[in-house]
Amino acid sequence: MGVVLRTIDTVLFDLDDTLHDDTAAYRASALLVARGIARDHPIDPDRLLAAYVAQASAFWKEFSAEHLAAGFNDARAQLWYDALRAVGLDDVGLSERCATDYARYRSSVLELSPGALACIEALRARDCKLGIVTNGFAATHHEKIGRLGLTPLFDALFIADEMGMVKPDPAVFRHACDALGSRPERTAMVGDRYDRDIVGAKRAGLFTVLIDVHAIPIPVGAVPPDAVVATIAEVLGVLPLAPIEGLRLHVQKASPKPRGSL
Repeated sequence: MGVVLRTIDTVLFDLDDTLHDDTAAYRASALLVARGIARDHPIDPDRLLAAYVAQASAFWKEFSAEHLAAGFNDARAQLWYDALRAVGLDDVGLSERCATDYARYRSSVLELSPGALACIEALRARDCKLGIVTNGFAATHHEKIGRLGLTPLFDALFIADEMGMVKPDPAVFRHACDALGSRPERTAMVGDRYDRDIVGAKRAGLFTVLIDVHAIPIPVGAVPPDAVVATIAEVLGVLPLAPIEGLRLHVQKASPKPRGSL
């Protein structure tokens, strides 16, 4: 059987560590919180940072639809509470202060990954429909997406608690295709996590692109992504897009009008 050719006209992007460097942002923010706590308490800020990173990593690794009902504001305070206990500080009020300070610091360090804006604008110029698909919470991620300047550049935002589903459920990707008026065989999913972004999208029939920023090996025997790149700047070159000849280009000099979100 020959190779099945496809043409992509819809592209879905993960948010964290795909469109922006979330790992750097959250570590920098958590370190600022830890240093603030260390000024008033006899603890090592690096130990508190390590404890928070361990708690946050475990939370997102186990994240599932069951976590959606709790909401993330309470979850974030709980993560800080558990981290503080790990360094000998059992203080609920302090954990809530940490969560508040962390959110403020996080907002101030957000920036797009190099090449992300150029990639998005090039796809828009080709009249591709664009969506963000994230396992984050609406309470934090609408603001994050807005601060990154992404809201008006995307046709739809698909956030876990608003959908009631989390990646890698293939239903997430089918829902995004339906909402955008596309079909899986004409849609690509771009993300940094094989287990979250690639597996479910593959099962739903999408073209998949892994941005290998974490250098996590793909499990032996697993179905590989359709393409693997090192940075988002390389994504455009691996997507099977329609030839540019004959397409109507509409690169805008002014700021684009908001296209709405779902």
